Amino acid sequence: MEGGLNPNSRPKILITNDDGINAPGLRALVQVLVSTNFYEVRVCAPDSEKSAVSHGITWLHALHANRVEIEGATAYAVSGTPADCASLGISKVLFPGSPPDLVISGINIGSNCGYHIVYSGTVAGAREGFISGLPSLSISYNWVGGQSNVHDFKIGAEACLPIINAILTELKNKTYPQGFFLNMDLPTDIANHKGYKLTKQGRSMIRIGWKQITSSKQGDTIFSALNMEVDSVAVPEMSSGSTPLQEHLLFKREVQSWQEFGGDEDSDIGALRKGYITVTPLGAISPPEVDAEAYLKDWIKRVAEYPSPSSL
Repeated sequence: MEGGLNPNSRPKILITNDDGINAPGLRALVQVLVSTNFYEVRVCAPDSEKSAVSHGITWLHALHANRVEIEGATAYAVSGTPADCASLGISKVLFPGSPPDLVISGINIGSNCGYHIVYSGTVAGAREGFISGLPSLSISYNWVGGQSNVHDFKIGAEACLPIINAILTELKNKTYPQGFFLNMDLPTDIANHKGYKLTKQGRSMIRIGWKQITSSKQGDTIFSALNMEVDSVAVPEMSSGSTPLQEHLLFKREVQSWQEFGGDEDSDIGALRKGYITVTPLGAISPPEVDAEAYLKDWIKRVAEYPSPSSL
């Protein structure tokens, strides 16, 4: 992260996401940022749903980028992952001139707390910005069916403005630290949130298993727990040189249980459930648990003393 903001121009913000360029969360965020007239807004987002792709990138194939009309912003829909889009938007190839001052990924439909951060394409979009040396922020909204509505995204975007402005002010003053990016989660009742709370990444997750199905359309549903749409399972074609030993088997993911470890108010999921807007600093790779590190420091010294498998 070199230098600070150019005092003679508006701060440049790059927006991406994993729900796709037409997602209501992204559109609300862009609308709110544009309406302030404080920022130059650029959008580089997937042309379709890319939830739960983590930090996957496209390597072997070229990406298609098509200009999209979003009032007040320069926007492109890209045939790639969130990490692809963030990287392309930063590169100066798509947007000539200086790179963005801030990368924002979101607003995602569904929270991204605990171990879900590993799967999240939204978080990956911000992580890619961080890896590229830019201040970055991912934003997710804890959408709950029957309680949430599309207007909550605008309220959420407005609630994020103080954080965005604070980051840009620190950048202008050259006082914004390096070494992390921020992951924000907005509570379901965002209109009545309890304020901002600095949290740590928790260890909560939804345990997902598999079930066998008989039809590719069987069980097509929305994962309300993860708030992402699951596509139908396609039956692969057998190659001409292969001999099937049995009929094709179809399997589909299903939510089995919610597991939470240490869901106290200092963790992202604990504070989110209490109605706070959580602000969690993250690194490119999550650090190990403190007790695990302490154990391994002693363990590594004793590795040579352990018996071979044949003596067990």
